[in-house]
Amino acid sequence: MLRRSYVWLSMALVALTALVGCATHSQQDQISQANLARDQFYQYPQTQPFFDNAYGYAVFPSVGKGGFWVGGAYGKGVVYRQGQPVSAAELKQVSVGLTFGGQAFSEIVFFEDQAAYDRFMKGQVELGAQASATALTEGASAQAGTAGTSASASNRQSKAYYVNGLTVFTHAKGGLMVEAALAGQQFSPASW
Repeated sequence: MLRRSYVWLSMALVALTALVGCATHSQQDQISQANLARDQFYQYPQTQPFFDNAYGYAVFPSVGKGGFWVGGAYGKGVVYRQGQPVSAAELKQVSVGLTFGGQAFSEIVFFEDQAAYDRFMKGQVELGAQASATALTEGASAQAGTAGTSASASNRQSKAYYVNGLTVFTHAKGGLMVEAALAGQQFSPASW
């Protein structure tokens, strides 16, 4: 019975990856989708200090995630440097453990400085167990940040805080999932 579940899970993950990966978009379509997601993230006061101070950021407009004990996620995005799109990017994740369900979300990764941006562009960024994201919703709280640090929504002049040069925010698009960890997320630049 358990073995049959793994077979179905494997087939579902392959199908999810194929569906997301087969969605071919032109460079302009990718940038348009990323711009829409970026504008949605910008509406939250929690992210504005990061937009104002970050060297750059990567926007993943739609990340699909699913699993049953073993999970996976995939999304395509656009990397921005100083507000201008410069490259496509991919997000991949595999997780093992308590994972049930599926969800879709948008994600933005802010780069504190050029060193963090360069690591990302070389494919040297992988989020570990200590990484966390601030989940934004229409009723998002005033607390935002990564791994215990924060940026206050009540003070637009607040300092942006980073962990290892990165800060991550997500915005749920739909679905229900028991597991929302970022551990194991790997990023790489991609071709348009």
